[in-house]
Amino acid sequence: MQVRNKGRGTYEITDEVSDYVRQSTVTTGLAHLFVQHTSASLIICENADPLVRRDLETFMLRIVPDGDAMFVHTDEGPDDMPAHVRTILTQNAISLPINKGRLALGTWQGIYLWEHRHRPHNRQITLTIHGV
Repeated sequence: MQVRNKGRGTYEITDEVSDYVRQSTVTTGLAHLFVQHTSASLIICENADPLVRRDLETFMLRIVPDGDAMFVHTDEGPDDMPAHVRTILTQNAISLPINKGRLALGTWQGIYLWEHRHRPHNRQITLTIHGV
């Protein structure tokens, strides 16, 4: 599964993942997602109020600011190493339960790709669905 983005920010992929789960015909099992990159991550986050994700970005900017002089790995710019740190602090894989042929997410939960670089990217996510 490929996610094209416009640069730093969160991109909801819940509907796309849900479609794959429904098409799989698995009724009980797990959906496992893995982003194949070192400067983007996957998160489960509230999907009702976009201010939650904005606040997460504000928090991350405080603890891992772009251009911090302590970073020497800046081959691709001032957001290069901070993007790697952000990915390590979050996660590059998540597993979600499948119940009755659907993702068993909570009422306000959504699945997001969190892009940590400023410029647009095409991110590859491997989705593995297994169960009965």
